[in-house]
Amino acid sequence: MEPTSGHKAPGVTSIISMLPKPFLQYWSARKTAEAAADNLDVVNALAERDRDALVDFLKAAPTRYTKSRQNLGTAAHDMFERQIRGEDVRRVGPDLAPYKRHFAEFLDRVQPELISAEDVMWSDAHDYAGSSDVIMRITDPETGLPEIVIGDWKTSKDTYPDVSLQLTAYKNADRIISADGSSRPMPAIQAGAVLHVTDERWALKPVEVSDRVFGVFLALRQVFDWDRQMSKEVIGKAIESGGRLESGTERRAK
Repeated sequence: MEPTSGHKAPGVTSIISMLPKPFLQYWSARKTAEAAADNLDVVNALAERDRDALVDFLKAAPTRYTKSRQNLGTAAHDMFERQIRGEDVRRVGPDLAPYKRHFAEFLDRVQPELISAEDVMWSDAHDYAGSSDVIMRITDPETGLPEIVIGDWKTSKDTYPDVSLQLTAYKNADRIISADGSSRPMPAIQAGAVLHVTDERWALKPVEVSDRVFGVFLALRQVFDWDRQMSKEVIGKAIESGGRLESGTERRAK
């Protein structure tokens, strides 16, 4: 929400979600099958006494997995923010310990200079907003010169192309809104990068944040408007109809 006007702009993540994801159908089916194979005792017990409970248990398998990964990702992002701000992060749980160690290695190796962390990138021109993990100044290993980079932390199993859309949208925002509600102009972003951190390794990867990628994002911005508003306006009421007439009782029951 824009702190001065109260306007709510569509989120970058919601806009990118307009991309088709046919692979999710097969991923969900696999997670459901894995839940059945890994919990045969539960499946057999529920099958004998409560079919509906069994159906609910299996169909929720993809959501349970996603939720557990989201919880880990949220905790890791909070820790990364505190680390890059220079806070002394001491005790963490065993699940976060390798992420803490790998992020510390990244800080030591790359020596990023923090410009912004977890602030809102706001586009007045195209009406969207989103929270960016980081804007930092790092040294280009090829030129040896410092450059301002828009970055994202990922703790997923892999990095995926839509991070390019995400970072490009942030790069083309008009201003940064801080936690206190103040705004400042968006700095001139020179590059994009994603830091992929897992419990086994970390890798800093360059990400394209070009005009051609921004064109795709703006197309998705239009699809978002179609999905949320225009699609509900394009078909009018029937001007002629036939068949059985709806009774007054049926109309009142709606």
